[in-house]
Order: sequence, then C-alpha cells, then structure tokens
Amino acid sequence: MKRLELAIESVILASRWLLVVFYLGLALALAVYAVSFGAKLYEFLSTVLVINDTTTILKILGLIDAALVASLVVMVIISGYENFVSRFDEHDGEIQWLGTIDVSSLKIKVASTIVAISSIHLLQVFLNHAQYTTDQLMWLTMMHLAFVFSALLLAFIDRVTALAKGKKKDAEAPDL
Repeated sequence: MKRLELAIESVILASRWLLVVFYLGLALALAVYAVSFGAKLYEFLSTVLVINDTTTILKILGLIDAALVASLVVMVIISGYENFVSRFDEHDGEIQWLGTIDVSSLKIKVASTIVAISSIHLLQVFLNHAQYTTDQLMWLTMMHLAFVFSALLLAFIDRVTALAKGKKKDAEAPDL
C-alpha cells in the first residue's frame, strides 16, 4: 500500500511540469504582443508630427498600457514557474529579485497592475469623453472602482494573513 501511495505522490508531484506548457504559451503570446506593440509604435512614430497633443497623449498611454500588460505576463510566467514548477538556478546575482515573488505578493502585483491598466484606459476614455455616453462613462468608472476595491481588499487580506502568521510564530517561539 505504501508503494501505491508513493507512486501516486510521484505522479502528482511530476504533474507540475505540465504547467511549463502554459508558461511557454504565455511567452509565445508575449512575443506576438511585442509584434503588436511594434506596429503601434511604428504607427505612432510615423504620425507624431501631424497629430495633435491629445492624440499624442492617447498614443503614449496606449504604449504604456501595452508595457504594463507585458510586464504582468512576465511576472506571471516567472513567478509561476519559480513557485510551482522549479526554482531557477543561481545566476551570480543576475536576477536576485526572482525569489522574492511568492504567490501572495504576485496577487498584489497582479491586482496593482490591473488597477494601473484600468486607470490608463479610463484616462484615455476621459480624454475622448465626447465619444462615450454618460452611461458608458459611469459604467467604466464603476468597473475601475471595482478593480480598485478588489486590489485594496486583496492587500488587506494579505496584511491580515501576514499579521496572523506573525502572531502564530510568536506564540510558537520558546520563551528565553
């Protein structure tokens, strides 16, 4: 019976390597998104001398938005691989920050990035407010506030969990 248990545990542990397919797929999607970014950048650069200030700001905000999305994908790929599949080998300090992204901090970083992306999108909408109805502006603002509230709630829960873990460690520590 113990052999069966060990075999099942080995299969379950090895199944984490299936996640590599997802991370490689995200890397491929990031490469496709980089091509899309390049096209947006080329279009912006080729028209920069003939567009007005508002359009320039909108184009730049679109590029910032794309960079934030790309950063989010990289965060998910690297921290997911590091946390769920395999630790990266030491690289003589090249990527020291890598081990500091755990699942909890990843959730906060993802939520913060989503709020930043939503903020940029909402700013783009407000700069083009004439193209939107009052109801559309209201719903977009409410969705953004929902993202902000969710991010704050995640941060609060993370903080409470960290405090609870700290108190548990203090309670388990032997008195000297």
